[in-house]
Amino acid sequence: MDSKLTTHVLDLSKGLPAQGMKIELWAIADHGEHTFIKEVYTNKDGRVDDPLLHGDDLTPAEYELVFYVGEYFNDKATDSYIRPFLNKVPLRFGISSTEEHYHVPLLVAPGGYSTYRGS
Repeated sequence: MDSKLTTHVLDLSKGLPAQGMKIELWAIADHGEHTFIKEVYTNKDGRVDDPLLHGDDLTPAEYELVFYVGEYFNDKATDSYIRPFLNKVPLRFGISSTEEHYHVPLLVAPGGYSTYRGS
């Protein structure tokens, strides 16, 4: 199996992929220290072009994806009266196996979000 970490962002307010959203990936140490790994942007399909982690880079640990939803909705705003409630959405999760595909989707709107472990 091709072990990797991927993500996908859907803009529920438009029913479309969230193109151009900034995402940061962090590793979280046992004592809570955050180590920055990378910054990426979603493409026209709401995905990133390459896996966030794959192969030997995917190690068992705790990670955090930070989705910049406030910037995304402010940049895409068509109605000046609607302002996003959320700024950054951090999703912290654990990777326990180097033999699996971990997929972290985000469904987002200006006032809320939902996530789950995808496939």
